[in-house]
Amino acid sequence: MQKFWERFLQSTSGKIGLILIISIVLFAVLAPIIHPYDPATDRNFAARLKPPSAEHWFGTDGLGRDILVLVWYGMRTSLTVGLISVGIGLIIGLLLGLIAGYFRGKADTLIIWVTDILLAFPSILLAIAIVTVTGPSLPSVMLAVGIVQIPIYIRLTRSMVLSLREQEFIQAVKALGASPNRIIFNHILPSTLSPLIVQATLSIGTATLEAAGLGFLGLGAQPPTPELGTMLADAFKGGYSLTYPWTTIFPGLFITLTVLAFNLLGDGLRDSLDPRS
Repeated sequence: MQKFWERFLQSTSGKIGLILIISIVLFAVLAPIIHPYDPATDRNFAARLKPPSAEHWFGTDGLGRDILVLVWYGMRTSLTVGLISVGIGLIIGLLLGLIAGYFRGKADTLIIWVTDILLAFPSILLAIAIVTVTGPSLPSVMLAVGIVQIPIYIRLTRSMVLSLREQEFIQAVKALGASPNRIIFNHILPSTLSPLIVQATLSIGTATLEAAGLGFLGLGAQPPTPELGTMLADAFKGGYSLTYPWTTIFPGLFITLTVLAFNLLGDGLRDSLDPRS
């Protein structure tokens, strides 16, 4: 851990990403404490489409809602979707990748066959298809984005396991009579965590972007739940996205900032956890 932190602190992109993520998480977690908010009753038609000012720092939208507050709570939604969906993809993909890589045979063939089918579809189209079947809602978005992430972790885990299962220390453990479960979870799994952690960090940014895309198409969080993609969709549907640009600039800026932060952190972790360094 000491060597990891020494290498990580030498990474400029990693430090910038970590600072941005800590700021974003605090920004989202402290929202209910600093500014209690009820999206069902937040309306002020007398103040609709007001430009940024001392009263409304980010301006107001077509319903007179403060865009700063919407972005504030929308970040909570985006982070929740990103973390849960990546968690779904990571856990399922990790388990299937371990099974496919270690046991091989028919299990490997079946898992790789399903993986190739999922990878044959563009991720956003596959997510749209899943949400269309399950119905537009926040849990559906989490499930859809999580399923899209599964093949990535299957292939990554499987490739790591295939190389590790032939290593001398694994062969020695087998010769000592260790069970497959002990070999997988005590010896192989710890050696695969570094690339999985890096991939999970990068995937959170991707999941956030995909969730925003689904929200923009009206397939994500449903009103009155604040969500960054939905805010962009409302501005375009209302026809005031160009006339009142602050209604799209700030939600889009925070989507970009979130994706950038996790990508920078992922780059820093990749450099720090690379065993060749």
